[in-house]
Parts: sequence; C-alpha cells; structure tokens
Amino acid sequence: MSRPTDRSGTALLVIDAQNGVLGNAHRRGPVVANIAILVDRARAETVPVLWVQHSSDELPIDSDVWQIVPDLTPAHGEAVIRKEYGDSFEATSLEQVLAGIDVGHLVVVGAQTDACVRSTLHGGFTRDYDVTLVSDAHTTEDLTEWGAPPPAQVIEHTNLYWSFQAAPGRTGKVVPTADVEFTRRAPRAR
Repeated sequence: MSRPTDRSGTALLVIDAQNGVLGNAHRRGPVVANIAILVDRARAETVPVLWVQHSSDELPIDSDVWQIVPDLTPAHGEAVIRKEYGDSFEATSLEQVLAGIDVGHLVVVGAQTDACVRSTLHGGFTRDYDVTLVSDAHTTEDLTEWGAPPPAQVIEHTNLYWSFQAAPGRTGKVVPTADVEFTRRAPRAR
C-alpha cells in the first residue's frame, strides 16, 4: 500500500453527521449548511466525499438516530464508513478506501468536535495524512453539565490548536468553508 504522503488526492471526510449526534449541536443549522456547501463543491470538482457513521448503544445501526441527517445525503457510490470508536481510522476500512482513491489529504467536517472530530484529526495526522479542519463546519453539543467548556469555546480552541499542527512531511491547517481548496498536490519525496 502506498503511503499517504505519496498520494496526491484530496477527499472530504464528513464525520458523524447523524440525527442523534447533531440533534442538539451548537449552531447546527449553519454548520450543516456549510457541510452541504462543501459536499456540493467536492462533487462538482470530482473530489471524493466519504461519510463516517458512528454506532454505539446510543446510536444503534439502522435506528433513526443513527441515520445521516436528511439535509445531507450520500450520493450513490460514495463510501460510507461505519465506526465504533472516536478515530474514524480505528478498526474501519477508511485507510484502504483512501489508498484506493489516491488520497493523502483530508478535509474534515462534522461532529462532535471534542470527540470524533479531534480523534480523527489526530488519527489521520499520525498516519501521515495532511489534515485540514474546516473551522465553521464542525460542531459539538453542550457538555458543560459534565465540566466541559461551552461548545463555542470547544470549537474555537480546537480551531486554534489545530492551526499550529506541524510534523515532518505533513501539514495540519484550519480554514473556513469559503477558503477550502480541493486541489491535488504533488507527492512528496520520502
């Protein structure tokens, strides 16, 4: 299998845009609208769109809460990756799917910022992918009752710290929906 740093393609990775995950999400409407904009742009530019669906006791497979929100619909042929862990790479076919379509750069959107989005950002980065977080296309629910900061602060902090990610041979960056570029990149030398 080729290494992600040898691959020139970019993919849009939509994480857990499900009824039960986005039901009480902070700024749900604008975030889902931005995801929809990016899905449409990716499709128009023939950039792969990959969908990740979490399952758990709270999100049983095939239940209403497990379904992707009606505002967003995977197109025929777009990969839907089922997962049971926060990191979308963990015990899934995501790496094989990405290798099969020559992807070395991920543009990440979805939910929840402080769980599956963060886990996947780090999972991709440590597996040698370039990873771009779309600053206004990810969200979380209010977990202040359990000691978490308010959702807006969780999102802002994640955008802040991800914008400083750096490692040999790969990049992490944060851009708003309007500035996302789905361009192919040249493979890097090892």
